[in-house]
Amino acid sequence: MNSLYHSLETSRQSLHQWLDRELAQAEEQTLLRPIVEQLRKDHPRMSAREMYRLVMPDTMGRDKFIGMCEEWGMLIERKRSPIRTTNSLGVTRFENLLAGLELDRINQVWSSDITYYQTVDGFCYLTYIMDIFSRRILGSSVSRSLRTEETTIPALRQALRTRRGMDLKGLIFHSDGGGQYYCKEFLAITNAAELRNSMCEHPWENPFSERVNGTIKNDYLMPWGVDTYSDLKHQNTRAIKLYNTVRPHSSLGHVSPVTFEERWLSTAINTSQQVMSLPPRPPR
Repeated sequence: MNSLYHSLETSRQSLHQWLDRELAQAEEQTLLRPIVEQLRKDHPRMSAREMYRLVMPDTMGRDKFIGMCEEWGMLIERKRSPIRTTNSLGVTRFENLLAGLELDRINQVWSSDITYYQTVDGFCYLTYIMDIFSRRILGSSVSRSLRTEETTIPALRQALRTRRGMDLKGLIFHSDGGGQYYCKEFLAITNAAELRNSMCEHPWENPFSERVNGTIKNDYLMPWGVDTYSDLKHQNTRAIKLYNTVRPHSSLGHVSPVTFEERWLSTAINTSQQVMSLPPRPPR
């Protein structure tokens, strides 16, 4: 190996430092893509330079960021490329398990997404996990970083605590293709809980999470004038409580998600008890 390093005119340490930088940049590009896509959707005329100032990535400068946006087809007045790029390190994508699925119970499908929120302190990120059947937000996180340990992992752990004592085996965890949902640390938790990972190809294939993102931001946080990171953490908890326990949902018979779950569970328990109390069928 020493002869190889010598022929490359580098050292073992320099090569490993370069590799670490490349890995960090590839990881950050994967984490940034959903956020850049959402920024472009929300701000069709915002320049890549302005997006760079908002996002302020850790591993790349402005020109590298602009080049990345160009590669993705997200510069102004450029048609978006139908080709999705992947990095050479490989990308995990799970099958979309929601296609054709009929929902009939809680803890059948959880859905999750990450969105951004701008404060005077800079960009922050909100991660939500909800039960699609009841529309209840089960877990969330507020972070300054897009890294998995600050976004999806704390939100998932909170969701699992919310459902502690319930049978979650075989539950479908649905998300977009963001890197936070397939890193090994996140998958270790879903595997331990015996959840089944599912991913969509396009944002419209995850509509419930997209909708709850907009509801929390546009109906609660923004009208309340939340503009600092510390206030965002506090008010996010308040918004979720109001959403879960007070806000009526037309799709739930105009009751809140928590009330809907309580009624559903009560009905399910009564039905189960009635089935158990039926007399045995007489032999023919």
